[in-house]
Amino acid sequence: MENEVVSKNFIEVEIEKDLAEGVYDTVHTRFPPEPNGYLHIGHAKSILLNYGLAQKYNGKFNMRFDDTNPTKEKVEFVDAIKKDIQWLGADWEDRLFFASNYFDQMYEAAVKLIKKGKAYVCDLTAEQIREYRGTLTEPGKNSPYRDRSVEENLELFENMKAGKYADGEKVLRAKIDMASPNMNMRDPVIYRVAHMSHHNTGDKWCIYPMYDFAHPIEDAIEGITHSICTLEFEDHRPLYDWVVRELEYPHPPRQIEFAKLYLTNVVTGKRYIKRLVEDGTVDGWDDPRLVSIAALRRRGFTPESIKMFVDLCGVSKSNSSVDYAMLEYCIREDLKMKRSRMMAVLDPIKLVIDNYPEGEVEYLDAANNLENEDLGSRQIPFCRELYIERDDFMEEPPKKYFRLFPGNEVRLMHAYFVKCVSFEKDENGNVTVVHCTYDPETKAGSGFTGRKVKGTIHWVPATFAVDAEVRLYENLIDEEKGVYNEDGTMNINPNSLTVVQAKLEPALKDVQAYDSFQFVRNGFFCVDVKDSRPDALVFNRIVSLKSSFKLPKKD
Repeated sequence: MENEVVSKNFIEVEIEKDLAEGVYDTVHTRFPPEPNGYLHIGHAKSILLNYGLAQKYNGKFNMRFDDTNPTKEKVEFVDAIKKDIQWLGADWEDRLFFASNYFDQMYEAAVKLIKKGKAYVCDLTAEQIREYRGTLTEPGKNSPYRDRSVEENLELFENMKAGKYADGEKVLRAKIDMASPNMNMRDPVIYRVAHMSHHNTGDKWCIYPMYDFAHPIEDAIEGITHSICTLEFEDHRPLYDWVVRELEYPHPPRQIEFAKLYLTNVVTGKRYIKRLVEDGTVDGWDDPRLVSIAALRRRGFTPESIKMFVDLCGVSKSNSSVDYAMLEYCIREDLKMKRSRMMAVLDPIKLVIDNYPEGEVEYLDAANNLENEDLGSRQIPFCRELYIERDDFMEEPPKKYFRLFPGNEVRLMHAYFVKCVSFEKDENGNVTVVHCTYDPETKAGSGFTGRKVKGTIHWVPATFAVDAEVRLYENLIDEEKGVYNEDGTMNINPNSLTVVQAKLEPALKDVQAYDSFQFVRNGFFCVDVKDSRPDALVFNRIVSLKSSFKLPKKD
């Protein structure tokens, strides 16, 4: 029997090469979000990649908050991120860290660079620093403060720490090469003055390290072997390597970049989501029209569906966009065998069975999922008056319309054949009631073979129906019209949310938050965690049943 060929992504190839060559004797990864917003579907790829690599190579995984910028960070975001990562199944055990816990070590690292002649205090303004930096085709020029003595720089940096300067008055810069072809190496700022309270350290500090300086130090302190990040940090890698080299860490981590996950017709940028939240376009970072992890969870997506999606996307070095339909495909695939298939009428009209005895109720057996017997069955009350979908009746139907119309016969799902005999309209010409007769010989499961019908429709018993608000979602952004308008506002799809008042079968009366079901012919739906109450149920449509996505064929 031939050995099965196991494909590896390029990061796994590099890790195995490092292990084979003895560069590292273990694998230690981390996920380092900045707590300045909620995580989104792109972050899920990074979380699952880093955690998965640690699991695959029997290594360690760190959860670390990169909280070096107090201007945007909140405890709310810290708590939300922890909840999201735990929901996805990435277990950091006792390995939860905060970059801010290393501020003392980062300060000492900066002092070390000053003493080595590798850092200096600069008085140029932010605008002047940009002017001195040069361009992609022209080298930068040295700051007039670049040649300050070590002693002067140590004193000035200590004064920065002591709070003697205003925000922006002085910065600490790495002394590298103002003529470097890599703009990130042209004496980057590594510390700035910011008189702000920090969510973790309070008012202890009034100077804070810049991300490009802090991040490699955090990785080195924690013993990270492979710092897996997205492609925009590829040009920052020389600076990352410079920091760990100049600070002489004995086992420096290695940075490897992979392509971000871009999804069509969605908003992922934190500043844009923040604007949508603040102007009330959405009802929070977890609005089901967003693709934050919290929003996907609230809408009814499962961790398994997200993992399937990430696996299908793969890991590469080339940026590309993924159709949102692939994400929908994954949740359908995950739920179709796991969830009960219930009846719910989203746009109800009354159906009266004229020849069914008034006041009589019988209970019909219905399998919860014909493809999964383990989900069992339930009994549905059947009576004279039912609700059906409005579009399951037409007064003058087109060809190949096999549902109810005058004189036509259909099967009521799990029940009987019924034939339309008449209908009623209101003063506006809208159909309000459909009248039918039923054939008691045609009960589902009875083995009746006398004749066949071409249409089957679902229904809900009127007397026992459960009222619910059902929210139907479309993409928040219509990319065909452009994501942004000429005035810079976002081109929001006016139909991104439609709310309907539905009638549900009684088995759905006692549902709990996050419970999900397939509503036959309408899609998969989830009980809303935020707004649903026992006396006022709210369901979110996770996804419709129809898919335009086809799984690519394997070679």
